[in-house]
Amino acid sequence: MLTTDELRRYNRHLLIPEFGLAGQERLKAARVLVIGCGGLGSPILLYLAAAGVGTLGIIDGDRVDESNLQRQILYGTESIGKAKVEETAKRLQSLNPFCTIEPYFEQLTSKNALGILEKYDLIIDGSDNFPTRYLVNDACVLLNKPLIYGAIYRFEGQVAIFNYQNSPNYRDLFPTPPPPELAPNCAEAGVLGVLPGIIGSLQANEAIKLLAGIGEPLVGKLFVMDALTLTTRIIKIPRLPARFIIDKLIDYDEFCGIKTPDWEIEVTPEQLAEMLKNNLDFQLIDVREANEYAVDNLGGELMPLSVLTDFTGQISREKMVVIHCQSGMRSQKAIQQLREQHGFMNLKNLKGGLAAFRKMH
Repeated sequence: MLTTDELRRYNRHLLIPEFGLAGQERLKAARVLVIGCGGLGSPILLYLAAAGVGTLGIIDGDRVDESNLQRQILYGTESIGKAKVEETAKRLQSLNPFCTIEPYFEQLTSKNALGILEKYDLIIDGSDNFPTRYLVNDACVLLNKPLIYGAIYRFEGQVAIFNYQNSPNYRDLFPTPPPPELAPNCAEAGVLGVLPGIIGSLQANEAIKLLAGIGEPLVGKLFVMDALTLTTRIIKIPRLPARFIIDKLIDYDEFCGIKTPDWEIEVTPEQLAEMLKNNLDFQLIDVREANEYAVDNLGGELMPLSVLTDFTGQISREKMVVIHCQSGMRSQKAIQQLREQHGFMNLKNLKGGLAAFRKMH
C-alpha cells in the first residue's frame, strides 16, 4: 500500500493508464541490486530511487576520484576521496526517503556474489570490465535472477536483458572474453561523458518495465547505440546450441586472461610512496599519454605506451624500474612488451596505477 505522501510523490506515474497504482506498488515491493555506482550506476540509481523502487542495493569498493566527475553525476567535488557507496546512499536517501538503501562497500567476488545477489529480485550490471560481467551473469544464472546488462566504450553503448524466463544469458552473446589488450576500461580508453547517462537511463527504463510488468522488455535482444551518429539498432541474441554449462563460480580474472602480477614484478602504492620518500635509486616511468601526464603525474619519465619502442634506449637495465599508468593495465602491457621483445628483467608494475596511488592521500 502507498501512503498519502507516496501517492503525491508518484502522481505522474499514477496518471499513466498502463502503469497506475498497480505498477507503482510493484516498484515499492521490489528489491534491486546495482553492481557499481559509477558512470552507468549513477543514472540507474538516481532514476530508480526517484521512481520509487522500494529497496536498492549498491555494491562498489571504490572511492570517488576527480576523473569520475566528468560522467558520474551522483558526486560533487566535495565527494573526492570518499567511498562511493556512502556518498551514493546519502544522495539517494535525500532524493527519496521512502526508499531503503543497502550499501556494500566491497568488490563483488566469486566468494561473496551468491550471498549478496540472492537477496534481490533483479540485478543491474553497471560494471566496466569483463571479469565482473561474467561473474554477475553466472551468479544470476545459478540463482535464476534476471539481469539487465549495460556497457559503454568511447562513443558506443549497449543494453540487454539476460536470464529472464529462460532467455539467453551473457555467455550466449559473448561465449569467450576478448584478449585483455582489446578490452580496456574507461580509465584506459576514455568515454564520452553523456554516454553512460544515456545507457544507464535505458537500463533503468528496462528495470521499471520488468518490475511494473509493462511494455516490451529487451529480452533476447541487444540494443546498440552510436552516440557520434545517433544511430541505433537492435540485434536478436540466439541461444547457443552448445551452451557453456554454469554450475559454479570460477576465477574470472583467469578466465578472462588477466594475469595478476606476483610480488616479484609488482610495487604497491604504499611501497612506491616509501621509495620516493627515502629517495631510493630507481627509475620511474609513466606510460600514459602526454595529455594525461599534463593533468597529473608522479614526476616519472614520460614514455607513452603507443611509442614505447622509441624509448628503450633510455630505460635502465641495471637498477629497478617502476612503470605505471592510470590503472595498471597499460603498464602491464608495457612490461610484457619490454620483457618479451627487449629482454628487460628489472621491471616492476605499480599496482592499481596512479589512481590507486592518489587514493592513499
